[in-house]
Amino acid sequence: MQVSVEKIDDINIIIRGTIDNSELGDTLRTLKKEAAPEMSDDSLQREAEGQLLHAFIDKGMKEIDVTLEALLGQPSFRKYEKHDTGLYLEVEISTHPEIDTNIQYMDIVPEYTQPTIDPKEIEKRLSEMAIQKAPFTPIKTDRAVQNGDLVVIDFEGFLDGRALEGGSAEQYKLKVGSKSFIPGFEEKMLGMKINEEKTIQLTFPKEYQTKALAGQETEFNVKLHEIQEQIPMELNDALAQRIFDDETATLDTLKKRMREKIRSQAFSDLYNEQLKPKIIKGLLTKFDFTLPNNVVEQEIDAKINEKAQRMSKEEHALYKKDKEKFDAFRASLKVEARDSIKAALIVDALAKKENIEVSEEEVLSALSTQAIMTGQDAEEIVAYYKENNLMTSAKVGLIEDKLFSKMLGVEK
Repeated sequence: MQVSVEKIDDINIIIRGTIDNSELGDTLRTLKKEAAPEMSDDSLQREAEGQLLHAFIDKGMKEIDVTLEALLGQPSFRKYEKHDTGLYLEVEISTHPEIDTNIQYMDIVPEYTQPTIDPKEIEKRLSEMAIQKAPFTPIKTDRAVQNGDLVVIDFEGFLDGRALEGGSAEQYKLKVGSKSFIPGFEEKMLGMKINEEKTIQLTFPKEYQTKALAGQETEFNVKLHEIQEQIPMELNDALAQRIFDDETATLDTLKKRMREKIRSQAFSDLYNEQLKPKIIKGLLTKFDFTLPNNVVEQEIDAKINEKAQRMSKEEHALYKKDKEKFDAFRASLKVEARDSIKAALIVDALAKKENIEVSEEEVLSALSTQAIMTGQDAEEIVAYYKENNLMTSAKVGLIEDKLFSKMLGVEK
């Protein structure tokens, strides 16, 4: 194994060298003796190459006295070529940059005024809550279906004259305007009256999850049995007690909590839309240090994958076919990726200086609050973050918010 090392700058390093076929052969023979019988030759070959790659990087790191703890991000392979004599490799690694946190940086914090709360907004929110918390009751005066009503219906769906499997129900309760049925169904129920029967013709969306139904024309036979409405509760102590599930709660308590909630949301909007971007922009101009090339490249890859999720099939095909266009697209993301990594490193350094930490309990609490604010299930959101390895990302975001809140003089 031949290895040479080049320091590009103070933190970025390239390890170059070769791994002979003889080394690959020796490693492969050793693995075959120890491997389970079901392991394929391809798997053993990949395992042998993997072991030698680790040894290659370790040897390069020893030559320049760099420890694993000093590394930042994952090694990046610039070249991985298979020659007749073996492998030729070029691997780039990066170490943590030195960030001088003793410089004066608080002068970049923007000035701001706390949002003012209009009392009419509090009354409006409470009135909306009085409707949301009201139970549905059968209408007392005969009328047609309106948006927001709860209807009790029988329905049966048909496709090409055949009954849809799972497309029928009796005494089904549906809130009109909830968009829980396919587009158009609820809208076409508007104006129906009790005991009325109607045939609703619809076309399933082209993106419908059941491919056999996507884009298909269908019809539903519907019978309306009952219309229920929500009559707003009075704005009094009883409403507060229902909302808080507390017999001691009062309307004044509810108004105070609503005022705090509106103020918190207003400041959150101000923070996310104006203050946070200004702080990040200020920090980027205030600090100057070398960025880890491999981490920047990995961030570009992440941004490409993120944007690819929103691309059409035609765009995917175009970038796959046209290498120059793809390279230009990748290059266009470099500044954004560099700023993102630089900001993350600055925040990490300043948070350590300010002894800012976030516990797992705080992350779980933040995710639960997010679920409540968006009307989602807290356990489902936590499970999603854990299954998709997003807990670290959530923690980093909370650390950033804690740091910026401290800079702004706001309790967090």
